[in-house]
Amino acid sequence: MTENQKNHPEFYKPEELEPKWQKTWEKNNIFQVTEDPSRPKYYLLEMFPYPSGRIHMGHVRNYSIGDVVARIKRMQGMNVLHPMGWDAFGMPAENAAIANNTHPAKWTYENIDYMRDQLKMLGFSYDWDRELATCDPDYYRWEQLVFLKMWEKGLVYRKRSLVNWCEKCQTVLANEQVEDGLCWRCASPAEKRSLDGYFFRITDYAEELLEWIDKLPGWPERVLTMQRNWIGKSHGAKITFNIKDSDESITVFTTRADTLFGATFMSLAPEHPMAMDLAQGTGQEKAVKEFIDKVGRQSMSERADDKHKEGVFTGSYCINPMTGKEMPIFVANFVLMDYGTGAVMAVPTHDQRDFEFAKVYDLPLVEVIAGPDGAVGVENMAEAYTDYGTLVNSGEFNGMTTKEAQKAIAEALEKKGQGSTTINYRLRDWGISRQRYWGAPIPMVHCEKCGVVPEKAENLPVKLPLDAKLPETGGSPLPTLDSWVNTTCPKCGGPARRETDTMDTFMESSWYFARYCCPKYDKGVLDPEAIKYWMPVDQYIGGIEHAVLHLLYSRFFVKVLRDLGYIEENEPFKNLLTQGMVIKDGSKMSKSKGNVVDPDSMVKRYGADTVRLFSLFAAPPERDLDWSDKGVDGAHRFINRLWRLGLAVSEEAKGAKSFSGKVKLKGPLADLHAKTHETIKKVTDDVNNRFQFNTAIAAVMELVNLISLVQQNQDLEKDPNRAAVLREAMEAAVVLISPMAPHVADELWQRLGHEGFLIEKPWPEYDEAALVKAEKLVVVQVRGKVRAKLTLPSDADDEALKKAALDDEKVQGFIEGHEIKKVIVVQGKLVNIVI
Repeated sequence: MTENQKNHPEFYKPEELEPKWQKTWEKNNIFQVTEDPSRPKYYLLEMFPYPSGRIHMGHVRNYSIGDVVARIKRMQGMNVLHPMGWDAFGMPAENAAIANNTHPAKWTYENIDYMRDQLKMLGFSYDWDRELATCDPDYYRWEQLVFLKMWEKGLVYRKRSLVNWCEKCQTVLANEQVEDGLCWRCASPAEKRSLDGYFFRITDYAEELLEWIDKLPGWPERVLTMQRNWIGKSHGAKITFNIKDSDESITVFTTRADTLFGATFMSLAPEHPMAMDLAQGTGQEKAVKEFIDKVGRQSMSERADDKHKEGVFTGSYCINPMTGKEMPIFVANFVLMDYGTGAVMAVPTHDQRDFEFAKVYDLPLVEVIAGPDGAVGVENMAEAYTDYGTLVNSGEFNGMTTKEAQKAIAEALEKKGQGSTTINYRLRDWGISRQRYWGAPIPMVHCEKCGVVPEKAENLPVKLPLDAKLPETGGSPLPTLDSWVNTTCPKCGGPARRETDTMDTFMESSWYFARYCCPKYDKGVLDPEAIKYWMPVDQYIGGIEHAVLHLLYSRFFVKVLRDLGYIEENEPFKNLLTQGMVIKDGSKMSKSKGNVVDPDSMVKRYGADTVRLFSLFAAPPERDLDWSDKGVDGAHRFINRLWRLGLAVSEEAKGAKSFSGKVKLKGPLADLHAKTHETIKKVTDDVNNRFQFNTAIAAVMELVNLISLVQQNQDLEKDPNRAAVLREAMEAAVVLISPMAPHVADELWQRLGHEGFLIEKPWPEYDEAALVKAEKLVVVQVRGKVRAKLTLPSDADDEALKKAALDDEKVQGFIEGHEIKKVIVVQGKLVNIVI
């Protein structure tokens, strides 16, 4: 920008224009909404951010997508709820506080203030009156009440179990928070540790969660598949193996009961509660303990490595319930407690992992499934046969198909009292206890006399003490903070200690969307009337990385809230859009890679409208966006062009009304009128039905190009319809671009002589009649070469086109003296004269 441009009074200056409109919008409260039964509601929500300190370009893209939808739905007459808040608890705040010698609360609230200003700077249409932060006691107070209600209903329980532990973060991780054996937050190896903790019975809802997946047509199939796989429903059989010389038994789950006659040994997970017991008195105690300790130090990814299958014999045997043969019991590193019962009947001839393990430890092989080519014999087996077939070496079940045998063997086991058909789920109950400070306190106390006792509801919230000093080495200060931890038992009134674990931060994000409907309601968890009006969320927008963790927990929590009587809905989100990442230099933007683009500097240089427009135009929302400096420059040039053209048309069309459509137009003005309504139809369809903002913006760009050509066409200066048609087209372009670039649009709308805000104006409707062009261009060919181009009435039939072509002066010069053999007419396009 030159110095002369900066000082020009009509040059586009976003640094002045955008703050002006943001203040005006805020002053007039135009984004605030309340329940209005007379209007259809639309609840638009983007996943709320963690207050890390700065908004990044991924946020800008996500929130720009949401803002476009929110603004358009509002203009289409809907009562739109579009809130924003902060996912404010969690380990990053704690770690940052330690690193910066500050308190997590101070760090968090300072970041919230900064990020709120950033979002306002981008002009998003949030109802800030509904803002919430999950670290506020007014928020987690109700979360604690839901916890107590779940405790009463038996949906929460406490137990000692082997949990995933991150040493660096000093906390427990849910199964979903371990990715490839690593902590999802810091990427340190996750290890197993035995701890007491609280669990939500999400498995009680496994079948319903699975069933409702098929009732979510507005969700991407990719996300639904990920959830199906995580829930992991399997049909199979539960089989009991009695332990030799003992009254104890081991139960396994298998989907291949047809292979039971081929089971020759048993494999237990190192975490299995019977692993050490089985070694007692066998001489294998030391070997088993050393092996369990060794595996406990391994990451889950190491254990899953197919190249390193290891195990140790416990010294005990179990009995195959069908063959009566003794099966040695091993502890194996590749068996996990997270699937089935943590015990596997090993069939080496028909499971590849068992086959490889049996080869290493010289265990017997018995072939029991013959393929289409018959049994191959164990001596000829180079690998396990894992497909289906016909049973062999299986007693009375020989000759049965796999499917027949699965049912028959399960029935036979049931008669013996040693098995039955059953369903297994991969999903495990949700462990919510975290040994960290910066989280919502679990409202329970420990009394020597009464045991674990829930806090009284009237004593909520149990506030997190803000005077706690965090240890530099990490870990929670709560267990040593006597002023907070020492309390009285709600049941007997005697001395007691508060629970020092805090809740998993996914708790807060599992119901925040419901609290947005009534953030200031103080009579209970949720306002019944507000919830009934606003829920469910009509459109949810966020990253694919939340497909299991956040979305599955949210679905579970809504079903719990329903069963507790707080809500009527079965699912939280009707429709889900998962936007792609922002990529620069071939990688996702990250500080570690040094490829981050700062939104603040971009807004300062180009303006918020340019940043928003580029993030919407560069790629369809579901695809990754490749950052391009040239692309940003291009978006900025377009807004400047729109600005200059808008000012020119507003000056020329001053006093003129928008074209009514009652006068028949010709030539460029007819084309512009038709293009205006084509664009309205195109943008409406692209945004409403497909969220294709990039093609919608491209259509507006084409319209602006045509407006510019007409506006500069001196031949049209005397046409009485010129000003009206230009005004109609310019107003349409401004209204259509307003959801993407609201600041410049509201300014141009005002310059065009209007009052108010575009978000409060009706979305334009296209005129079907205008889409039918009055004229059409027809090419005339003689001997296959173009000899003329004719502009003819759009309703001209074949005979009229033929006559016009033959009568044309240029064409006659080419056909004179020749015999016309044939005239081929292609309506609206071509007349081909064959001579």
